[in-house]
Amino acid sequence: MRLSRALLAMILGAAVAGCNNPGLRDLDPPGEGPDEFSVLPVKPLTQPKDYAFLPAPTPGGGNLTDPNPNADAVVALGGNASALNPNAAIPSSDAALVTASSRYGVPANARAVVEADDEAFRKRRGRWTGLRLFPVDRYQQVYERQSIDPFVETDAARRIGVETPSSPPNE
Repeated sequence: MRLSRALLAMILGAAVAGCNNPGLRDLDPPGEGPDEFSVLPVKPLTQPKDYAFLPAPTPGGGNLTDPNPNADAVVALGGNASALNPNAAIPSSDAALVTASSRYGVPANARAVVEADDEAFRKRRGRWTGLRLFPVDRYQQVYERQSIDPFVETDAARRIGVETPSSPPNE
């Protein structure tokens, strides 16, 4: 009698633990050790050429030594970091691209529609993937049917004569 109660309690506990929804990516640190991503190096302090042209301080805002990895990557790749500002106007150099890509019309709520469709897909497809005793990365499980095997695609491209210089050579 006592054993059956303990077994029932363990099964009930496992069932309740499997009902939480941590999302698709379980990126918790694996242990109690330090988190190497919590320490961000700052840019070196430099003395400005003219103190009269410094920007006004903004409480709670950023400063010139704060790391901005997205803007730094854009600049390193030859782009303009101001293009990351969501309120910035579309530069005239991109006018032809915007015109060509919007020639069939652009719905104003495209992002909301895609997000709702993806959420419905994940709910449908990931219904049983949430039942796990141990934390796992469910992203690959949910989107498994939509993933592309790069080796199969490389072989198919080579069969029709497409050069694949960045892929490993045939063995």
